[in-house]
Amino acid sequence: MQLAHAMGATSNKIKGKLKELEGKVTGDPVRRAEGKVQSTAGKVAATVKAGARRVKAKAKIAKAAVSTKVGRKAIAARITP
Repeated sequence: MQLAHAMGATSNKIKGKLKELEGKVTGDPVRRAEGKVQSTAGKVAATVKAGARRVKAKAKIAKAAVSTKVGRKAIAARITP
């Protein structure tokens, strides 16, 4: 699923660049602007998805750290009379 999203962002960037080039070659400012918009949308989508992956990774690390601390306190509580 994530690969499909990444490919969607990449394909939007590529399609946008192609539209932009087409507009430049044909002299069509509307087509060129459409290409810039699509290319930028692909870049934004890729950046947002990369940020989400980083946040998920940090959350996973934090969860592991918390569960380790909680586990140690529980063990310590069982050992002390």
